[in-house]
Amino acid sequence: MPQRQFSPLYSSIYALVKMIPLGYVSTYGQIARQLGCSARTVGFALAALPPGHDIPWQRVINSQGRVSPRSGGDGNILQQDLLETEGIQFDQQGRINLDQYGWLFIG
Repeated sequence: MPQRQFSPLYSSIYALVKMIPLGYVSTYGQIARQLGCSARTVGFALAALPPGHDIPWQRVINSQGRVSPRSGGDGNILQQDLLETEGIQFDQQGRINLDQYGWLFIG
């Protein structure tokens, strides 16, 4: 099967997401600011990932520290499960403490 080609912007988004270490998260907005695009574009890029990819998409959450609901599936439940497996804790309101688990891109 041929390798799927992504736009340079999507490839840059994926490269940044791959930099988020195990046990940390970033937000759609933080990634967007790094690249000069919108948070929505980051979401679209992650939604476009093909099956079997190696991008840790679960480490990208919304600015309120929450997993964003997905339309047409249980992706948000899977995302929370994957993050909890990485050691990330959610509070009673379903939020992640960004001061504790947030990854800041420096440079």
